[in-house]
Amino acid sequence: MSRFMIKFTYSSASWARMLKVTDDRTRAGRVLMESLGGSLERIDWDVQNCAAYAVAELPDSVTAAAVLTATAKTGAFVAVEAHELLTQEQMHHVLLLARDAAQVYEPPGSAAVESSFEQRDADGRQPVA
Repeated sequence: MSRFMIKFTYSSASWARMLKVTDDRTRAGRVLMESLGGSLERIDWDVQNCAAYAVAELPDSVTAAAVLTATAKTGAFVAVEAHELLTQEQMHHVLLLARDAAQVYEPPGSAAVESSFEQRDADGRQPVA
C-alpha cells in the first residue's frame, strides 16, 4: 500500500451546505477509501484555504486517481489533488536511484552547449563566422 495526502479544496457552495448540515466528512472519506481497497488515516482542515487534507493508504496511484475522479465529478470541489507520501526509507532509495540516473541523464540542450564549446578557439573565444 502507498500513502497519499489528498487535498480537497471545497467550493463556496459546499461550505454553505456544510454550514446548514454538518455531516461527518471523515466517515464519507473512510467509506470512499475502503470501497477502493484502502484506508483513511485522518482528515485535517485548512479553513483559510477552504480545504481538507486526507491522509490515506491506497493500493496504488491508479486508485488515488480514481478517488480524485469520483470526488471531482460531484462539483463540490474547486480542486482535488493527490500527492504520494514516501517514508524515510523510500526517500533513501529515491536518492540512491537519482544518483545513478544523474550519471547518464543529459539535460535539454546539452548537445548545443557541447557543440558551442567545441567551436571555441584555444583562448576560449567563439570563432567569428
